[in-house]
Amino acid sequence: MASRYFGGWPLTTALMALQTKYRPGPLARKEAWEGRLYILPWVAGFLIFTIGPMVASVYFSFTKYSVLSGADWLGLDNYTKLFGSDRLFWLSLYNTFYFVILSVPLNLFAAFLVALLLSVQVRGINLYRTLYYLPVITPAVASALTWGMLFSGDFGLVNAVLRSLGLPTFNWLFNPQITKLVFVIMGFWGIGGSVIIFLAGLQNVPTVLYEAASIDGANLWHRFRSITVPMMTPLIFFNLVLGIIGTFQVFTGAYIITAGGPANATLFYVLFLYNNAFKYFKMGYASALAWVLFVIILIFTVIQLRMARIWVFYEAER
Repeated sequence: MASRYFGGWPLTTALMALQTKYRPGPLARKEAWEGRLYILPWVAGFLIFTIGPMVASVYFSFTKYSVLSGADWLGLDNYTKLFGSDRLFWLSLYNTFYFVILSVPLNLFAAFLVALLLSVQVRGINLYRTLYYLPVITPAVASALTWGMLFSGDFGLVNAVLRSLGLPTFNWLFNPQITKLVFVIMGFWGIGGSVIIFLAGLQNVPTVLYEAASIDGANLWHRFRSITVPMMTPLIFFNLVLGIIGTFQVFTGAYIITAGGPANATLFYVLFLYNNAFKYFKMGYASALAWVLFVIILIFTVIQLRMARIWVFYEAER
């Protein structure tokens, strides 16, 4: 009963009294208007440059629109063609799913492993952390050109190392069977962002948990499995969601290095969308592709949010 009273009054009556008595003064009203004015440029930019184009793309996805001429209403023809007769749509979707399924778990595992190594306090650890994060701020085009040279069949460093070891070399960028694997390997270059997030989480795990487990006789593996991993599941989930969203939008490397080749083996979904929009000027069709991608990513995100209830541990819930 005591929890239902506040200062001798019933709680609901106390809340009503507080709401009735509080009246913002002139200074509070002035500050509120100043806050609205400060946020107005961002709101205007969001409405004009984000919400506006999104709403327009919904309309254009039902039209034949080439930018150079007006939009002609087609109804569902773009979507019918997309799911029916467009072989490249399904091929680009397959290439993208292939990349996502391989890249996301490998990158998560690598980022977590590197974060564990960088959490050890050794001499020069700050330098190592900086070096692992540098690729994240390297321009994407420069990174793509560098990787293209490394995997070049004629003068690439990768084949040179293989030759020196007496191992067979490969035509990495012109073999449809292995070209997608090059982009999976390139994905490890950008794990620094996930590493930083994991590292922050590892440093916030209470040491008292490890001490209590050690007293109970838990070895290193038991402490890792029963303390580190459960405490890190929210960050694993966070990086998983962002990783899937990011890999579904893979574009720069394929555009710069292979342009979707060979034999469309690296024609990823966003590159296919880009070609339709800015190479063939099929803006209406590209808008339909964009909204299909939005729905696919949304479905994956919702599934992950539902499954997170099973395996993600939040300390506050206990």
